[in-house]
Order: sequence, then C-alpha cells, then structure tokens
Amino acid sequence: MTILRARDLTLGLTALIAAGLICLSASPLRAAEDADPAAPKGAAVTVLKAQKSCFANIVEVSGNIIAREETQVRPERMGLKVAEVMVDAGDSVTAGQVLARLALPEGGQISVQAPVGGVISATTAAVGAMASGKGEALFSIIARGEFDLVGMVPTRDIAKLQVNQTARIKVIGAGEVDGRVRRLSTTVEPNSQLAQVFVGVTTNRRLLVNSSGRAQIRTGQSCGVAVPLTAILYGTAGTVVQVVRRARVETRRVETGLMSAGQVEITSGLQEGDIVVARAGALLREGDPVRAVTASADGK
Repeated sequence: MTILRARDLTLGLTALIAAGLICLSASPLRAAEDADPAAPKGAAVTVLKAQKSCFANIVEVSGNIIAREETQVRPERMGLKVAEVMVDAGDSVTAGQVLARLALPEGGQISVQAPVGGVISATTAAVGAMASGKGEALFSIIARGEFDLVGMVPTRDIAKLQVNQTARIKVIGAGEVDGRVRRLSTTVEPNSQLAQVFVGVTTNRRLLVNSSGRAQIRTGQSCGVAVPLTAILYGTAGTVVQVVRRARVETRRVETGLMSAGQVEITSGLQEGDIVVARAGALLREGDPVRAVTASADGK
C-alpha cells in the first residue's frame, strides 16, 4: 500500500510540474501580444488618399428667355380690311414672304410682307378685321429666330465673365442648348448688387418667350487637392477634415474652393497623399485610436 501511494504522489507531482511549465510558457507569449504596437486597436474607419483634381470654374445665370429683336408688322395706310391670312403664330418665315392680303377701300388688294426672316411670335390678323398703320401690329416677328437668356448675377461673378464665353443652357420645355455670352451690364442694381447678363441662345428648337432657363458659363478651371464632400465637417470651429496619422485621428482645419460631382477642392490645410477619413463624423475625436481601412475604387 505504501508503494502505491508513492507512485500516486509521483504521478501527481509530475502533472503539477507539467501544468506549471505550460502556464509559465504561455504567460510571456500573451504579454508579448499585448505589448505589440502593431496589434489592431480602436474602431475601423474607411479612409482614402487626398488626390489632385481639376475643377471647372462655373458661373450660373438663371433668368428668362426673351426675343433678342422683335419686329412689328403693320400696313402703311389706314382703312384696310384683312382679306386673307397666310401665316400663324409659331410659323417660320423668310424676308419678303407674304403674310397677309388686305382689301383696299376703292377695290383691289395689297400684300403684307415680312421685312425680316424669323419666327411669328404673335398675330392679330383675322379675316374681316380692320388693319391700320397706327393700331395693333398685324404680326410680331422674332428676327432671325434669335433668343437671349437674360439673368442676374452677383457683382463678384460679373468680373469673371467676358463676351463670347461659351455656356450650356437648360431651358424648361426645350432641354439643353448651347449659348454664348453676348452682352454684360455696365451697372448694378443698387439694392440687390446684381448685374444683368445676356446669353445668346444657339438652337434650331422652338423656344417659348418668357420660359425659364439656367446657363452655366465656364470661366476657367482650378487644379488642387480634393476630397469627397462626405469627408468634410462644418461646425463652429470652422471647416475641418479628419486625418489618420500613426493610427490616430488628427483634426485639420481647411479652406475649401470649388465643388463638382461630390468632390471639394481644398485650397489650404491638406496635402496630396494625406490619409483622410472618408466619412467624417462627430463620434471621432482628436487623438482617438483607429484602424484604417482603405476605400475601394468603387466606394469613392
């Protein structure tokens, strides 16, 4: 019985020693892992590199479509009666085209011709109606079918505009058409500090006088560092972006410039290649540890 107890004791001591060795060998490994500065810490955030991009400098002009030149057509003498009407509003006419025939008091007829080619914008001519050289015009013609978009711009933008700058115009009911700056006002409205701009419209489409439109006039371009709009925070402290440096958040105050397609030009406070939090948020604060996850090309 004594021999059996000694064997049991020997086995027990062996097990305890083995267990102790395991614990001793495991503790340094765990400590080494905890001390590893490369071990992931903090919340995972999506980041991207600030990159250079070019932005078109655009001046927007909203206004109405008007006829550039409208010609009124009347007979030269009194006491005439409309005998026949050849055209209607909306018709295109050429110079010299017969618009109507008028009956003379003493018999016979005379023709009323278009003095200029263009589009008939309005007419009062009706068979049997009287026609007079001093009354309402029988026809109004938009000369050569030329239109202008007339709008107002702030004084800070008027200095950027020049005659003959190209424009792209969206006209309600007619879609997009081309245009060109034709005339700039030399004065501003004193109360609003807005100046008038005339943008000539180039199109074969039928436009409606007084329809609304918006012109985008490209005045140049600016190239610099850009980030998505989602990377910018606006607050009482100013405009900031959150940069990840050495696995921690840094708050950078920035100055912004032009904006296009969800991208914002950064004119100061950021350099090309800086790692920026793609979706800045108030939950991230200065010095917070984070794990940076690079945004995919599709996620930009």
